[in-house]
Amino acid sequence: MTLRRLFEDAGIQAATLDGDADLTGITIDSRKAGPGRLFVCMPGGNNDSHAFIPDAVAKGASAVIAYGADGVQRAKDGGVAAALIEPRDFADSIWRLCDVFFGHPTRQMKVVGITGTNGKTTTAWLVRDMLRALGLRAGYLGTLGFHLPDEERELANTTPFTVDLYNLLAEARDRGVEALAIEVSSHALAQKRADGVEFNAAVFTNLTQDHLDFHGSMEEYARAKRRLFEEFPAQTQKGFTAAFNIDDETGALWNREHRASPSITFSSQSPSASLYGEALQVRVDGIRLRLRHQGEVREVEVPLGGDYNVENSLSASAALLALGYSLGQISEVLPQVRPVPGRFEAVRNQTGIGVLVDYAHTPDALEKLLDSVRDLKPSRVITVFGCGGDRDRTKRPLMARAASERSDLTVVTSDNPRTEDPQSILDEVETGIMPGRSSVKILDRREAVHHAVGQAQPGDVVVIAGKGHENYQIIGRTKYPMDDRELAREALALEARG
Repeated sequence: MTLRRLFEDAGIQAATLDGDADLTGITIDSRKAGPGRLFVCMPGGNNDSHAFIPDAVAKGASAVIAYGADGVQRAKDGGVAAALIEPRDFADSIWRLCDVFFGHPTRQMKVVGITGTNGKTTTAWLVRDMLRALGLRAGYLGTLGFHLPDEERELANTTPFTVDLYNLLAEARDRGVEALAIEVSSHALAQKRADGVEFNAAVFTNLTQDHLDFHGSMEEYARAKRRLFEEFPAQTQKGFTAAFNIDDETGALWNREHRASPSITFSSQSPSASLYGEALQVRVDGIRLRLRHQGEVREVEVPLGGDYNVENSLSASAALLALGYSLGQISEVLPQVRPVPGRFEAVRNQTGIGVLVDYAHTPDALEKLLDSVRDLKPSRVITVFGCGGDRDRTKRPLMARAASERSDLTVVTSDNPRTEDPQSILDEVETGIMPGRSSVKILDRREAVHHAVGQAQPGDVVVIAGKGHENYQIIGRTKYPMDDRELAREALALEARG
């Protein structure tokens, strides 16, 4: 396909279109440029991506899409074709170009999108596992990376930028993936990264405070997420079914107002929901769940612990109902799912001390996590957590309140401080500790984990929250190796030796 033909087929009118070129690929990374590649300069960010055009041209890029006249001139100076898309039209144009270039990659797959503040990762993971158990070559794309049936790799973002996302979607299709579960972040929805993806179903888990540093208000945060249900049904030729958690106030409201597509509801509180789930037993490593749908009732054993995994199990089951599977099929495959790395993940040991690592990094997620731990009736709960730097500062005291209200000892420590002063972050967090509650500030995360485990006695549970599956800590702009599970194992080994 040529550059000019690509714009024509996508229905995009470039502000400037200089020259033409045969295209074999698209990239936003100048290091991946080469003959036949279209290099896309992304507006925004910390750098002027036009500066990378000479590098892309030097590597053989055949054409450039720029968002300013300077970029077009740099491409012309390098002797390659160039198109100019005005910044106001950029996001909408790029997804349309990618969708056409890659041949509408999601049209040939079953695709489920999951959005919400909490539960996206677990829900998407469970959907993938359940579809695999039903015999499909199913994949996953989200916080834990890009998982094909025979390969796994890490990603920089929960939902990658448009060009990267479409490269992955095309790869999944070309490698025989029949179904894909995708976490769709609010950032991605606001920036139109996932537009053009033809979802068969979309699930809304819940809405609580997060990412206000990016969205500015809860109203804008909610508006971004709602796009998946209001605007995306018109972008698919396959039919679209929405699934709403009506235990969440926002989910119940959106369901009542939803007109864009067929919808179903799920709940653990309202028997009138399309899918109603009742937890008969909740353990640290499993849930006995009774499911009801259209008069049919099934009881299943789910190999996930904690109260909040009741909601995650219902979210994933609702996704399969939205895809057209029966409750009978769901009850057969839900028991076959696997625990999600870094989500209510137990660090097994012989000391009698329970240790759980979890990704909870919002006030609501931390509340749900600790409530689930409390329901297990431990002697004491000791919680280690921190808050990330360069992110929503308003949630820091709220996290501290959630932790201190539910913990016998709260250990406040560093998360990913990034470019902020770690001690200043801890000081802001500490303002939310409830008066009279036992707490300690320890800046070094390894030392904090060791302190928490050292304070624990048999029968206690130590909860290490915030990073979950992450095996690094970001200080400044550098990632340093660090894994909460390994830190816990180190501390437990010391305890075992006495």
